Amino acid sequence: GWAFSFSGSRRWSDEGYVPGTYYNGWSAYIGIDKKFNSKQTLSLVMFYAPVENGRQGAATEEMQMLSGTHYYNPYWGYQNGQKRNASIGKTRMPLAILSDEFKINENTILITAAGYTFGTRSVSGIDWYNAPDPRPDYYKYLPSYQTDSLLQQIVAQRFLSDETLCQINWQRLYDVNRSNFQTVYNINGIPGNTITGNRSLYILQNRMMHTDKINFSSTINSRMNNHAYFTAGFNYQWQKNHYYQQLEDLLGGDFYIDLNQFAEQDFPNDPNAIQNDLNRPNRIIHEGDQYGYDYAITLKKVSAFSEFLYKTKYVDFFFGGEFSQTTFFRTGYVKNGLFPDNSFGNSTANLFNNFSTKAGITYKLNGRNYFYVNAAYFTRAPYFDNAYISPRSRDILQDSLRSELIQSAEAGYVLNAPSMRIRFDGFYTKIQHGFNVLTFYNDDYSNFVNYAIRNIDREFYGLEFGIDAKLIRNVTFNGAVSLGEYYYTSRQHATIILDNSAKVLADEIVYSENYRLAGTPQQASSAGLSYRSPKFWFVNFTANYFNDIWLDFNPIRRTYNAIEGIDPESALWNEILDQQKLKAQFTVDFFGGYSFRLKKSIDPSKPTYLSFLIGISNLLNNQDFRTGGYEQLRFDFAGHDVNKFPAKYYYAYGINFFISATLRF
Repeated sequence: GWAFSFSGSRRWSDEGYVPGTYYNGWSAYIGIDKKFNSKQTLSLVMFYAPVENGRQGAATEEMQMLSGTHYYNPYWGYQNGQKRNASIGKTRMPLAILSDEFKINENTILITAAGYTFGTRSVSGIDWYNAPDPRPDYYKYLPSYQTDSLLQQIVAQRFLSDETLCQINWQRLYDVNRSNFQTVYNINGIPGNTITGNRSLYILQNRMMHTDKINFSSTINSRMNNHAYFTAGFNYQWQKNHYYQQLEDLLGGDFYIDLNQFAEQDFPNDPNAIQNDLNRPNRIIHEGDQYGYDYAITLKKVSAFSEFLYKTKYVDFFFGGEFSQTTFFRTGYVKNGLFPDNSFGNSTANLFNNFSTKAGITYKLNGRNYFYVNAAYFTRAPYFDNAYISPRSRDILQDSLRSELIQSAEAGYVLNAPSMRIRFDGFYTKIQHGFNVLTFYNDDYSNFVNYAIRNIDREFYGLEFGIDAKLIRNVTFNGAVSLGEYYYTSRQHATIILDNSAKVLADEIVYSENYRLAGTPQQASSAGLSYRSPKFWFVNFTANYFNDIWLDFNPIRRTYNAIEGIDPESALWNEILDQQKLKAQFTVDFFGGYSFRLKKSIDPSKPTYLSFLIGISNLLNNQDFRTGGYEQLRFDFAGHDVNKFPAKYYYAYGINFFISATLRF
């Protein structure tokens, strides 16, 4: 009655397609089943997949030109002759699921499961205190920032002749830290407690998230008769995300101080305001210590659901519903000097009651032709990271916080024939009352600001078509088309808040209505031909076309302040407001393989097979394919120059391939 399964693997790369990137991933899996009797089986699965990777960043056209590649990566530089990436992503989160399947009778099964996952995700980056920006693509260092044309040429020539200017200068960071010899007084708020040494102005930090998550569910599935089926159950979720900063590397220095440099600029005469933690003022930080923000979000969700399904020879229909209650609150572990009353301890809990309903019907014309319609209407609690305006420093919420309202419907046709399969589908989804928070550095205020956005409404509708047809013996055609329109349907409301004081700087209307959603092509299609030989080899060629790819837009540019004083009939008016559409693109992929049986088997009682597979993506090596990007969250309000802070882009990789060999016995 016992069954066991084990699996392990590793994938790694010293450098990926983009310079300065790398990958190192492991995975392990254990599965254990115990069948007690014909009615009950207990299962335990555990898996762990730690991953570490050097990340890549988007880049402006100017930096791509200066570096000579679309795959410019600003996150790395040479240190002692070795490439070092400042932005390292790490994931360490094991997961275990224990489930029980109990057969109550011939028609009813109860499935109960409990899961637990824990661990950390982190992303590293350079942090600095009252020192020049170390990023090689910082806009003030580039030719375009220079106002004199001759100086622009000189700066451009320097970049073109010295590739190290496009990279992080690690040695300079170490030199700055090792030459910054200081004595710091009143450590931890204790008079006379001093420390002397090299105070780091540049450090490497980790932005950490430690997660503990528990899930429990119980579902009963019952066949009431030959036509009717009933499902009901409940789910419970408890999750706690702990967010904090950790000092990874002092970069040659002896210590770092846990202070808020932006508060130091705004409140130079307030010794408390500059403290990230009033409970431990002037705290000395060493490698491995936490510093800066330190808080947790705890989420609880309970839901109960049911669904009824009825099947006949020609018609199937279902309907169901769910009720859920979501609660979340913030816990601060440090008392921020700017917000001592709103940063430490537990905040007020936020509770949202939500519901969902769904229904659908399928008409079976015969055994091959099906028509169906499905619809849903439900609400969803806001995500906590969009609810708090600045959770790193305080527990203040957005105004008029409420659940999202979602309406969705689809209708389609399915053909399942021996030599052809077709699916045609139309869909529509409307999402209302969304929230978002953007935090970014504002040059006009020389400080971070929070852009709290509400009244975000979106619509998605389109058509999808797929076909798989056998043309002649051993030759198959497959194709897919997706035509969609995904866009914002409301003018959003934004409240701009100075991060260090919670002062409301402005309330603005964002002219976001009819702007397109970014993140995916809104038109995509593919067509492929496959040949499968009776001698156990096959090839497949697929052509892909992508269109309606939109750049994520900067809401600051779509406000009255951005176009104030501009002639509505002018080209500049449109240049400021228009959303950038990326060029349509075309790629070709190849996939093939060969399998044969060895004459001698490893196990005499079973045949042994050896197979080879090869896959080539972007066979035409299209390296001009912009897959997406974003406009920077900056705007030149004084000069209205949209090119002062140009957009950053990501590009699809050129030709890449894989080859695999498998021995099966």
